[in-house]
Amino acid sequence: MSRSNFPGIDHIIHDPNDPNPWHALYLDNSTPIRPTTKEKWLRDSGSLSRQFFLPFARPFAKLMIMIVQVIKALSPIDWRASKTLHKIIAFSLKTFVRADANELILRHFHAGSEILAFIAGNVKGTNIPLNPLKPRNLKGLEDDTILKHDINIYNFVINLNLQLKEKNLKIVPVPADEIDYSMITESEFDIEPMKDGFLNFIDLETAIELYTPFFQFMLTDNDFWRATNSLQLDETIGLYGATIMNSTQLMVLVNNKHPMISLVTLNAGFRLVLHGLSTEMAHWFLVQKKIEQRALRQQKAHA
Repeated sequence: MSRSNFPGIDHIIHDPNDPNPWHALYLDNSTPIRPTTKEKWLRDSGSLSRQFFLPFARPFAKLMIMIVQVIKALSPIDWRASKTLHKIIAFSLKTFVRADANELILRHFHAGSEILAFIAGNVKGTNIPLNPLKPRNLKGLEDDTILKHDINIYNFVINLNLQLKEKNLKIVPVPADEIDYSMITESEFDIEPMKDGFLNFIDLETAIELYTPFFQFMLTDNDFWRATNSLQLDETIGLYGATIMNSTQLMVLVNNKHPMISLVTLNAGFRLVLHGLSTEMAHWFLVQKKIEQRALRQQKAHA
C-alpha cells in the first residue's frame, strides 16, 4: 500500500468526476515554488501519516506544551540541553521521518541563509556579518543548527538596523538590472539523498508538532520563546526584500505577520510550517528573478 495519496505527478490520471486535490495544487502556478520541491511537499502533505496521525498529534503536542510550561515555571532550574536535543532530533528524523520531509527540513536552512545573504548584499553601504547554515545531511543538524537558525535571524535584523542607524542609511529599491543575485542557488541544493526505510513514515507537519514540546523541554524558557517568535519576523524579512526589489509580490508569500504582537506558543508548530513554505516560495521567486535578469542582460548584449 502506498504511504501517500500523491504518488507522483506522472502517475496521476485526471478524472473530471473525481479530481485529485493534490493534482490541482501541483498544476496551479499562482504562487512560486520549485517544481521538485512542490512535488515533495504535496507528496508529504498527502501522506497517510498526515491524514491519520496529525489530527491526534497536534492536540497532544499542545497539551504537552502547556504541561512543559508549568514544569518550567515551577522548576528552580531553567535548564538547557541543546546538544542532546539536536542529536536526538537528528537521529529520530533519520529513523522515523519521511525522506521528502527530511529533505524539506534541510532545504530550509539553505534557502533561509541565501535570503538573508541576498538582503545583506543589496543594502548598499552596509557590511552585515552572516552565519550561513547549509547542512548536507541530518548529522549536520547536530551542531545546534536549529537554534542557530533562529538566532541568525535576530542577529541579522539587529546588525542591519544598527548599521542603517549609525550610517544614516535606508533600505531603498535597487534597479532591476543592478540587483545582486550571486548568492542565490539556481540548481538543487547540495543535500545528500535521504533514507526512506520501512520506519520512515512520519510526515513533516506531524514531526514538527511532536518536536515542538520536546524542543521546549530541552531548552530554556527564553530560548523557546525567542525561537517561536522569530517566525513573525517573516514579515520583517519580506519587507526588506520587497523594498529592494520594489515589488509587493514578495509580501503576498508571507503568512507569519505583525512581529510586534507576540503570539502564544501553542500554535508554534503550525506557524513553523507556514514559515518553511514562505521561505521556499520566496527563494524560488528570487531564482526566477535571477534568471529573468540574466536573460535581459543577454538580450541587451545582443541588441
